[in-house]
Amino acid sequence: MDILEAMQRRHSVRQYRDMPLSTEVKERLQQEIDACNREGDLHLQLVTDEPGAFSGAMARYGRFSGVQNYIAVAGKKAPDLNERAGYYGERIVLLAQQLGLNTCWVALTFSKRKARFTLGEGEKLVLVIALGYGVHPGAPHRSKPMSQLVRCDGPMPDWFRRGAEYAMLAPTAVNQQKFLLELLDGNTVRATAPRVGYAPLDLGIIKYHFEQAAGPDRFTWA
Repeated sequence: MDILEAMQRRHSVRQYRDMPLSTEVKERLQQEIDACNREGDLHLQLVTDEPGAFSGAMARYGRFSGVQNYIAVAGKKAPDLNERAGYYGERIVLLAQQLGLNTCWVALTFSKRKARFTLGEGEKLVLVIALGYGVHPGAPHRSKPMSQLVRCDGPMPDWFRRGAEYAMLAPTAVNQQKFLLELLDGNTVRATAPRVGYAPLDLGIIKYHFEQAAGPDRFTWA
């Protein structure tokens, strides 16, 4: 499937089958993780065959089961860390979907103490992304009307509408969709979200969706 089909098919999945990732899948994921770490100045880490992080009460409270693989999303502390984490993390999430895997962004319902990852000096763990072969493909989330998420004075260009529609498919914390996309002039787009909680991370995810659907050569970010 192409990237847009991956956006349409990808839904959060919390229950996974006892099925290991193949060597080929792990290598492809690692290649993309390495590229994202270079481009985004991050420390994303693929952890496989490790059920400890999702074996405790918090994971059961979050209705997770069978999670043995995840990506630790980490990087050096910086004001824009969460946004970069969302942007490049979603890039990995959509590749995983294209490889036949399912995923779920996980902020709280896992054990940091049991999770297997490393942090360098000045780094912090943002969250993890569970991945593997889901028991089911997940279900689409409900979305706010486009009128609440998009602002455009005058006729809406097709490329902007397409970008907005796919941004609305992006996962956000508790499905709150706290973002706004604005077309400022012919080809300048502003994406904003509150600078609190996980909204900046959501903004990074949304911007990646918008770029891929609208076409990065069609506009510039404000």
